[in-house]
Amino acid sequence: MDSNETITPTEGTNGENGELNHSDKLIGVFTEPSNTFSITSKFPPRSKDWFLPILFLLLAAALVQIILTNNEEIVFQAKQKQMQKIEAQFDEAVKSGAMTREQANEQIDQISEQMDQGRGATGMIIQILLLFVFGFLIFIIYSGIYFALSKAAFKGEGLFSSALVANGLASYIGIIHIILAAVLSLLLGRLIPYIDLTSILDVERATFMGFLLGKVDPFSIWLYTVLGIGLSKMFHSTSPTKYIVMVMGVWVGITFLFFLLAQAVPLLQFFMQ
Repeated sequence: MDSNETITPTEGTNGENGELNHSDKLIGVFTEPSNTFSITSKFPPRSKDWFLPILFLLLAAALVQIILTNNEEIVFQAKQKQMQKIEAQFDEAVKSGAMTREQANEQIDQISEQMDQGRGATGMIIQILLLFVFGFLIFIIYSGIYFALSKAAFKGEGLFSSALVANGLASYIGIIHIILAAVLSLLLGRLIPYIDLTSILDVERATFMGFLLGKVDPFSIWLYTVLGIGLSKMFHSTSPTKYIVMVMGVWVGITFLFFLLAQAVPLLQFFMQ
């Protein structure tokens, strides 16, 4: 839908001015994202339209983390997988003469103990606090990138809050992704953080093939497509396609940069799970 077309609000409007309320925007993101963002763009961006979605997303992530952490089978499997990588790293250090076998074993034991301690009440509280702090921070940074590109590359007519709203409302799709990934993890008895080909085929994400297969992710593609549509409407563009390409490019580009960094700094590979 062209952003210059006249939109006639139907059901689900808030007041006589035709503005959608938040619950209708939530539903519209899944059913009619183009029309929903077109109507939303005609009114000043509202803080709750980005704050509530990211808050609910992080709450869902925290709840899922608590549930999965209390599943012994999943925890055991995930710890074993991480410990295998850690031991391989220390084996290389021993072979290169960087440390002795005794030092390596001591470090491995300490890491294993720290992992177990992280499952306690204190460790869980710290993890959840970090989840919220870094979750909001990453959300703001990405919104800033979208805003900068929308203004500089496409000369879009919008505010930073416009990018926040588009990014926030699209995040509701991420909640569905988190919930389904948790359900699959519980059903299969192994940690599945993403619903992509790396999880389905159980391929290591830290490899180049894992990076490529990780992009075959229907929920991420859906989310970023809706985000591109949302940005195009919020910045009053008649071409959603270029915004979708921009968002997809940011997704692939930043994750590829992180992939390269993980190759140079092996410790970062543990954050790619």
